[in-house]
Amino acid sequence: MARQSKIEPTPRPQITVSDGTLIPLKGDHGVLSAWNISFFGAIAILVALPLLKSDPYSKIIPFARDGIVVTLLVTIAAIFFALVIGLLAGLGRISRFKPVNLVATIYVEVVRGIPLLVQLFYIYYALPPLMTAAGLDRFIKLDGPSSAILAMSICYGAYMAEIFRAGIQALPKGQMEAALALGMSRSQALRTVILPQTVRVILPPIGNEFIALLKDSSLVSILAVSDLLRRGREFASTSFMYFESYTVVALVYLVMTLFFSRLVALMEDRLRHHGTNN
Repeated sequence: MARQSKIEPTPRPQITVSDGTLIPLKGDHGVLSAWNISFFGAIAILVALPLLKSDPYSKIIPFARDGIVVTLLVTIAAIFFALVIGLLAGLGRISRFKPVNLVATIYVEVVRGIPLLVQLFYIYYALPPLMTAAGLDRFIKLDGPSSAILAMSICYGAYMAEIFRAGIQALPKGQMEAALALGMSRSQALRTVILPQTVRVILPPIGNEFIALLKDSSLVSILAVSDLLRRGREFASTSFMYFESYTVVALVYLVMTLFFSRLVALMEDRLRHHGTNN
């Protein structure tokens, strides 16, 4: 009787999809690389438009300049607080203390299930009356920018929590066991051994989340925040030049997101070399 050979199942391919722009690969340094064409092409168009058609392009860019600053400030503040919230929630997700784990898990699941736009409306319109009823409005004032930062921090903190959790759990368990064997407490091992290694693992997804947050910051224009998109809308509503206004807005967003994607790639490469040298 012929012996049947055992067929090993073929592993399923892993597909990774991100909301952010593509982080350039290490070897993608050619002059005709996709990043170079997109980034320098967008800059060239922004420079050429006022030269080819002074009115209105020479007016749109200066008009939107302060909106660019507001967009960057709101995004940087939100990503900072999102990292803090994400780290705490991520540690809660792997905590052995059941109540902490439950609270962190509920936070992640609830926040990720509600669209950012709804969270922005809720914090800006629905939360102030509750604070007034509780007497907290004397201590905390939620205007447009603060509401935007709070909403985006809470929303992206949930996604950061999963990134931190996955990054910590991706490390070999022997790392923690070795640190404990050397006499460290779990908190010391986590702070000095686990988290520094986790940073190298999670930097690319955190970079993508930052870029996605930068793009989603355009939603804060509904809260009377004078960001880039709102300034573009204001110019378009007064001049009725919608095509020209939104073309500039789109190109500026493209330049910013591509710039930060390159910056993340450089940081990742530097951390990789630092880890190799150590």
